[in-house]
Amino acid sequence: MDPLPSWLLTQTAAHAHRLVTDGFARVGARGYHYRLLASLIEEGPASQAALGRRTGIHLSDMVAALNELEEGGFVARAPDPADRRRNVISVTAAGRKRSAQLARSAQEVQDALLEPLDEAERRALATLLGKLLDHHRQGIPPLPGDD
Repeated sequence: MDPLPSWLLTQTAAHAHRLVTDGFARVGARGYHYRLLASLIEEGPASQAALGRRTGIHLSDMVAALNELEEGGFVARAPDPADRRRNVISVTAAGRKRSAQLARSAQEVQDALLEPLDEAERRALATLLGKLLDHHRQGIPPLPGDD
């Protein structure tokens, strides 16, 4: 019996998760740190709720990750001038350096995960996985706390 694609995806995702977790742990980070820093650098400062929508990180996980990043001096929180009840998160100079370090770690993980594939196969896999993800995300309501 041939393995089902869903089983192959699940097994590969579990292996990828281990590689990512271990790769970031070696530099004292978590995957959420990289996603948050990259979003802040690429798309600019944002509220916690906006960051959650941009990164797909649930609010409860985001608060812990932002606390860790703030403790490390990688992000700063400041009251939103338009709504002082809300904080705006921005990346610091140290956060930009940290993001570059984490980008190198992420690339190493990608290289290890996709080692048996050539460049064309890697691009094709990413395209197909993106197509599946886009399809299955359509019409899915946001999680509680994501608004």
